[in-house]
Amino acid sequence: MTEEQLEQLCLEWFAETGWVLAHGPDLAPDGPTPERADYRQVLLLADLEAALHRINAHLPVSAIEQVVAVVRKPESLDSVISNRAFHRLLLDGVPVEYKRDDETIHDRAFLIDFGDINANRFRAINQFTIEGSKQLRRPDIICFINGLPLVVLELKSPNDENVDIWDAFNQIQTYKDEITDLFACNEALIISDGYNARVGSLTANQERYLPWRTIKDEDDKPLLDWQLETMVRGFFDRELFLDYIRYFVIFETDADRLIKKIAGYHQFHAVREAVKATVIASQERHQGIADKRATYGDRVVPGSKKAGVVWHTQGSGKSISMCCYAGKLLQQPEMNNPTLIVVTDRNDLDGQLFATFSSAKELLKQEPVQAEDRDALRQLLAERESGGIIFTTVQKFALLDDENGHPILNDRHNIVVISDEAHRSQYGLKATLKKDGSYKFGYAKHMRDALPNASFIGFTGTPIASEDKDTRAVFGDYVSIYDIQDAVEDGATVPIYYESRLAKLDINRELIEELSDQVEEVVEDEEDVSQREKTKGEWSRLEKLVGAGPRLQQVAADLVNHFETRSQSMDGKAMIVAMSRDICVHLYNEIVALRPDWHDSDSEKGAIKIVMTGSASDKPLLQPHIYNKQTKKRLEKRFKDINDPLKLVIVRDMWLTGFDAPCCHTMYVDKPMKGHNLMQAIARVNRVFKNKPGGLVVDYIGIANELKQALKTYTDAKGKGEPTHSAEEAFSILLEKLDIIHAMLAPNPKAKGFDYSGFEEKPNKLLIPTANYVLGLEDGKKRFLDTVLAMSKAYSLCSTLDEARTYHKEIAFLSAVKAAITKHTSVDKKLTQDEKNSALKQILDNAVVAEGVMDVFALCGLDKPNIGLLSEEFLEDVRQMPYKNFAVELLEKLLQDSIKAKSRNNVVQEKKYGDRLQETLRKYNNRGIETAQVIEELIALAKQFQEELAREAALGLNPDEVAFYDALANNESAVRELGDDTLKAIAIEITQKLRTSTTVDWQVRESVRAKLRILVRRTLQRYKYPPDQAPEAVELILQQAAVLSNSWTS
Repeated sequence: MTEEQLEQLCLEWFAETGWVLAHGPDLAPDGPTPERADYRQVLLLADLEAALHRINAHLPVSAIEQVVAVVRKPESLDSVISNRAFHRLLLDGVPVEYKRDDETIHDRAFLIDFGDINANRFRAINQFTIEGSKQLRRPDIICFINGLPLVVLELKSPNDENVDIWDAFNQIQTYKDEITDLFACNEALIISDGYNARVGSLTANQERYLPWRTIKDEDDKPLLDWQLETMVRGFFDRELFLDYIRYFVIFETDADRLIKKIAGYHQFHAVREAVKATVIASQERHQGIADKRATYGDRVVPGSKKAGVVWHTQGSGKSISMCCYAGKLLQQPEMNNPTLIVVTDRNDLDGQLFATFSSAKELLKQEPVQAEDRDALRQLLAERESGGIIFTTVQKFALLDDENGHPILNDRHNIVVISDEAHRSQYGLKATLKKDGSYKFGYAKHMRDALPNASFIGFTGTPIASEDKDTRAVFGDYVSIYDIQDAVEDGATVPIYYESRLAKLDINRELIEELSDQVEEVVEDEEDVSQREKTKGEWSRLEKLVGAGPRLQQVAADLVNHFETRSQSMDGKAMIVAMSRDICVHLYNEIVALRPDWHDSDSEKGAIKIVMTGSASDKPLLQPHIYNKQTKKRLEKRFKDINDPLKLVIVRDMWLTGFDAPCCHTMYVDKPMKGHNLMQAIARVNRVFKNKPGGLVVDYIGIANELKQALKTYTDAKGKGEPTHSAEEAFSILLEKLDIIHAMLAPNPKAKGFDYSGFEEKPNKLLIPTANYVLGLEDGKKRFLDTVLAMSKAYSLCSTLDEARTYHKEIAFLSAVKAAITKHTSVDKKLTQDEKNSALKQILDNAVVAEGVMDVFALCGLDKPNIGLLSEEFLEDVRQMPYKNFAVELLEKLLQDSIKAKSRNNVVQEKKYGDRLQETLRKYNNRGIETAQVIEELIALAKQFQEELAREAALGLNPDEVAFYDALANNESAVRELGDDTLKAIAIEITQKLRTSTTVDWQVRESVRAKLRILVRRTLQRYKYPPDQAPEAVELILQQAAVLSNSWTS
């Protein structure tokens, strides 16, 4: 299937979902039914004006003209700033003013009618040509609503081996640079090769383009052959799409850069479901009847005040979901302008979530507020008549000293409490008897007392334990599930691997393991004094054992060694979790004693830092590591930046929840953690980053049982996938892949085998012979490259295991062979740039081999060739090479590059030489001729190509004229009858005539092509070109013109 056929199929799916189709050239300024004044115009103004009149019937023409003027002019040269401004207009309407009876009226005009689908015009238009800053650009399909270009789809052929969806991604980046106006209104970008389809926002990088797997709701996941079909039928369903652009687009500032975030399918359906459930649950008790909850089939009881739990695995964008939920819920008419209370249980989480909500003002249409303390919270809640988003920590619902129960602050029914991480010890409803005979309740009870009629919804990244009855009593059951397997399959997170290093520590090991299983984790929170005072005796006993000097020395030595090994196979950072602030500092000192150059007292420098709470009254030991808020912010920025030298951070509680640093790939755990807190902490390493294959959790304290328990909770809740995999799993894959390579190189009935066992001593001598042998095997290149890629991936996940170290050099050597093959031969499937660049970091350890890869020519005893000119001497040297298979591949690559470079715009040459090259290689691959003979044929081809280039240089024509000359001289009778000079004259005239006659889009317009055919035919007749050959020549000339004309019309 070609790209054009895929485009047509895609348009058919659009038509079936109710979009109106159009063909770009028909609407062009010089098309049969023009809708654009020129090729720079990206809006369809007639559609826009008609829609504005339809949707804002009360507005006079002058107001509509104001709107068109505002929308036509992007706000800024920065397309992201313009995009944000446009999105605001889309949601809030465009401010207009006009006179009525001498009175100035201020009003807003809406661009889209979100309430009535049929008031809008949905159009999918293909081949819509736009004049760019460098040349004409023609995106495959653009989706317009009311004349506004909201989505761009870029498609690639599903059958072409050499392209994939990332070529479409790169093309979109080019469009963003060259036709910026198109992106001022953009809401989503789609890249697809039919089988795969992904959607991303205007600022998304490759990792943030994600699939869309659903149609109507979370469970509607059809297994269609084409992901593109699911995308068109699901994402572009007209009703859902309007909902999407209205509530599921957010702008945030990250590291001083404005970024646009759009929801994934799991967030989209979860929020729709949760809003529906909340509306039902928050009714006053006597209203309505129960509505079946789509996802889980149980019923949300009207008036039950339990709106459910959204369980979306960590790292899959929970804060965005909460934000979109708030935005959509606030605008539900049944809620009568509700008040939302966002509750977290840690100050730093409160701050992070508050920042996300604050930057989403367009969506929320109001400023969220943060309760400073208990009194402020009570006042904020008591005063609220309606509306508002209030942020607080759960501890602020604590009682005052003289209170026995929490007073009612507000008994309205349209209050919704949104709880982040809906299951922590705090949510207890049970009472405990205190020493003085009074009862103490959990904060959840106080919260319910304060807001007796509020509804509760929970968002969580880990499932709720089956024995945790309290959480269900407060929130109800799951309203949406997106588990680890979903997230890993969609590329939203990477898998987490687990490696135990306990065997490396012999000091007090058994005792520590035994104790760490018993202790309850002490949750440190500045506000929760009573909790802190109950610091368990066991905890402090364990802390003494864990913090013992000799033990920390062992941990530090192993950790440094482990981190350095890991860094060789994977670029990135690591976090170390310690039990107490004192241990953080002692461990820091031990590490720095081993690696003094990692330390720097300046917070802007150094490779290792501690991030923890603290104050001026702390002891001198801690003081150097206590920073103010700004410095902590700076450290956060440094840690998130892959290029910053800060590689290791030691923490106790901070940064373990809600902190995102995608480049962090390892967490060293030396603190007992359990259940939900443990799952939260290890999720720090599951974020997607470049080609990171997985995160690693390294255990120094003994958390294996806790992980087993977490897995049980997870599977009880019907979660798919596993919270952690063992590093040994990756090691067994590594061995399996090595076995495959050993088998490839072993003697068998068809081949004599190749022994590369001397790779440790003389890798350079063996590099090319190994590659040469692999290339001589049937399908050897592809099998070898695929296996080494899988092997390298597995190795980077387990390189730190002792048993893996013995294979280190062999893997480096095989990776070097792979790099030599990919760099100097043409690889069928395009390797992504990342894979090419990771001519694996392991190789760099083995500098000899690395240099070998960089200069294969030297290893073969050749001078580096000049790609444009393959000299006689060079070709002769290649002929003499002992490694014949490698020679063939090398020549093929050089010739291909050469033909491409020299005949890029010359159809005849490219076909002539490209076809001959393919034919020779086909014979070679089918083992139809001897390797030596192939080399002779390729050398002959190279020489002939060089001669032809020399001959053309002598014609005295420019490259365009040469291209047409070749098209004319393609048949021998013409050359015989007319001779060189006449052909040159025709070529010059045709070049000149076509340059002045081609118009934009002529390639896709039959009427213009017909005129040009006549023009060419008449010219050939005038010069008496052989008539029997003329029709072919005409078509060839038009083909040639199509290739050249892009550079003419720009």
